[in-house]
Amino acid sequence: MKLYNANFSPNALRVRAVALELGIDLEIIEVDVFKGGTRTDEFLALNPNAKIPVLQDEDFVIWESRAINTYLASKKPEHGLYPDDPKARAMVDQWSNWQTIHLGPAMQKLSFERFLKGKFGMGDPDQSVIDAEIKNVDQFLAVLETGLEGKDWIAGSLSVADFALATTFMYREQSDISLDALPNVKNWIERLEARKSWQDALAPLMAMFGG
Repeated sequence: MKLYNANFSPNALRVRAVALELGIDLEIIEVDVFKGGTRTDEFLALNPNAKIPVLQDEDFVIWESRAINTYLASKKPEHGLYPDDPKARAMVDQWSNWQTIHLGPAMQKLSFERFLKGKFGMGDPDQSVIDAEIKNVDQFLAVLETGLEGKDWIAGSLSVADFALATTFMYREQSDISLDALPNVKNWIERLEARKSWQDALAPLMAMFGG
């Protein structure tokens, strides 16, 4: 299987991490997003949205990182990352979708303004955006704190939802997002980040940023 990848992308990170957790080998194909790599005819034939990641499994092509991860998890059902039980699967879908719609955009906008803009020379931070997104981040992190009460993992056992949520936090320190008042969230993300699959998936990004 081939993964069209960009190391800085949270979406690509979650696919690399899930594949490593499952023991699935992927051929990584780097796409230079900043130089138009997603706008070539070849890439647009794979994903007309001009976004990474994209997974190609022989003649089967799928995009959208969460869909890719449920596909990968279905290849290795014994790991339980996308459970068969309808109620358990609904909880995984609930938190994955919540990350997509609520927590992910808020945290990513804040990280972009506070960190990534400067890192990639894309201008000065917009304080009005920062002020708005801090309120959203605080609101959504409180929801996650409650959701993790009494649990090691968000849906009860380790799942693709944990990896989806975890990528939201990849720039938290550089973006000055503190979890000190959120012990459930703090313990959960540290638990996830201690996994070898996560550390190996994150290694290319750490090399990129020199840390």
